[in-house]
Amino acid sequence: METIRRTKISDLSQLPFGTQVSVKGWVRTRRGNKQVSFIALNDGSTINNIQIVADIEQFGDEYLKPVSTGACIHVIGTYVESQGKGQNGEIQAEKIEIYGTADPLEYPLQKKGHSLEFLREIAHLRPRTNTFGAIFRIRHHMAYAIHKYFNDNGFYYLHTPIITASDAEGAGSMFQATTLDLNKVARTEDGSVDYSQDFFGRQTNLTVSGQLEGELGAMALGAIYTFGPTFRAENSNTPRHLAEFWMIEPEVAFYDIHDNMDLAEDFLKYLIRYALDNCKDDLDFLNEMYDKELVERLELVLAHDFVRLSYTEGVKILEESGQKFEFPVYWGADLQSEHERYLVEKHFKRPVIMTDYPKEIKSFYMKQNEDGKTVRGMDVLFPKIGEIIGGSEREADYDKLMNRINEIGMHTDPIWWYLETRKFGTAPHAGFGLGFERLILFVTGMANIRDVIPFPRTPNNADF
Repeated sequence: METIRRTKISDLSQLPFGTQVSVKGWVRTRRGNKQVSFIALNDGSTINNIQIVADIEQFGDEYLKPVSTGACIHVIGTYVESQGKGQNGEIQAEKIEIYGTADPLEYPLQKKGHSLEFLREIAHLRPRTNTFGAIFRIRHHMAYAIHKYFNDNGFYYLHTPIITASDAEGAGSMFQATTLDLNKVARTEDGSVDYSQDFFGRQTNLTVSGQLEGELGAMALGAIYTFGPTFRAENSNTPRHLAEFWMIEPEVAFYDIHDNMDLAEDFLKYLIRYALDNCKDDLDFLNEMYDKELVERLELVLAHDFVRLSYTEGVKILEESGQKFEFPVYWGADLQSEHERYLVEKHFKRPVIMTDYPKEIKSFYMKQNEDGKTVRGMDVLFPKIGEIIGGSEREADYDKLMNRINEIGMHTDPIWWYLETRKFGTAPHAGFGLGFERLILFVTGMANIRDVIPFPRTPNNADF
């Protein structure tokens, strides 16, 4: 076929009618009669298909026969005003080249409704559906908006290691990274694994967070953020957990807990405004098909200041609510999603930032309050999601940090370098972590975290 520069389907509406165009994409449907075929074509650039009108007499019935759902074709034709409803323009085909066919008896994405569970089993093909095309375009826009926000606000993007010897969370649920031969593991004299024979000469794991290294960056560059993959080896088969996911973690020198809350609220509102401004067609589709309150919920977050509430006040509200919860509420309990969502959706009807948690349920690095019982942690709680951000002012005092580490019996060997930042020019600082997939859950209205990442990693599932 002659060379005409390809036009993306998303850009066709900018062209005047009568323009000769070249489009390439995958066939969503084909219908018609003995005179004409109507082919719905999509190239992934937009949720909207372009209708290709093909004259049967010109192309021949046999030639068009392989142009079925799933086939990939190249069309040259004239972009004209559409005669039918539902689209402004269509293409009168002059030439059709078939790149690849898809046998209707084998291709699993035929024109019918497919469950999200079924589509997870064919994750290699699900991006071709309207739903996942919309989700993954939104995911791209959110990733871009995150980088843009931090760049425009003077933050530096810091690449923190994926392989690490430290456990930032103190949770212990980590994937080991090793080159040892597991069929004949090297042993020391006492029978334990001889990690001196391993690649790094010590035990290493996939990171659960870039925070500790991020703090080092903040202590030199002032304001940094990380955005990278993190790994948790928790055997959690829930709609909210993945074994591999992405985290955004800003760390800022000279910030206290109040600065941290201001940053988190401004950041989230920026991202949601960006989605509404740049993903309208995809959001409207998801709003119509999956969650009728999606756009309204996004607008709600923008319309209100976030409530700032201490953990103690929150527990009091929950205890006095008269609500029956599956998990008990008492001071010292680690609040569950049902408690968080009650505060956001029923009591305040707006996002909540909860602060000053009991130190026993929070990580060792959070700054301790003068009461000796609570720490300057903060969680941002959203409707439908519960916790979307977790963060804190960090403990900058070396002695207090060491006392807390000793209290909980943590080993300091893997984080000696982290502790030294409290000995050499320590400074107040704060930061938080935003789970990227939790953000995408909120922005798309989807119910299962497996549906907002292209290739989910969960227990017993590492296909694709």
